[in-house]
Amino acid sequence: MKKVFTVAAVSATLMFSSCATIFTGTRQNVQINSSPPAADIEVDGLKVGVTPMAVSLKKGFTGQTVSLKLEGYETKMFQPTTDFNAVAVLNFIGLIGWGVDAATGAMMKYNPKVYEIQLEKKKSN
Repeated sequence: MKKVFTVAAVSATLMFSSCATIFTGTRQNVQINSSPPAADIEVDGLKVGVTPMAVSLKKGFTGQTVSLKLEGYETKMFQPTTDFNAVAVLNFIGLIGWGVDAATGAMMKYNPKVYEIQLEKKKSN
């Protein structure tokens, strides 16, 4: 009986450590809309799709760099903003959970979840 209790206690501790990583994950979908639509979306230099589209971004203390490119328009670069993910507070058990959530980026979340980007026409020379 003592072994069962020990295994259950250790399993519970491991299961509830790094709560934000477990419950909200290390990636988050962010909706990217542009006016005009049909702009290429690049995340950290890699094309991932065309607006409007929900893009899966890695969480972290700083947002990934998003670029919108459309022929005849200026390229628009921005970093979606991140906020503290309140689910990380559930790491009351110990520092290991805080460390895992910080290392995976799950301690943060993107806010807002929808971006409306106005593209500007290129100036003709």
